[in-house]
Amino acid sequence: MKKSISKTEAKEKIEKFFEREDFNSEEVRKIKRLAMKYNIKLGKNRKSFCRKCLSKLTGKIKVDRNYKTVICGSCGFKNRFRISTE
Repeated sequence: MKKSISKTEAKEKIEKFFEREDFNSEEVRKIKRLAMKYNIKLGKNRKSFCRKCLSKLTGKIKVDRNYKTVICGSCGFKNRFRISTE
């Protein structure tokens, strides 16, 4: 029987995970599923990994008027983030 954790414990686990410098795609997949299970928003942490391959997001950065585009160094996927105009 699996031990269930509370939403606050899950939130602490997610915050502790993103404080680390290095992580792999399998760990990101597990943390992402944990956040979905307890309906926890990742917020700014979503920008630290690729949306396609879930690896650490490093690569070329391009800034347009409304979007910041980061091209993943491992898979080549273009991750686009909206720039707020406030």
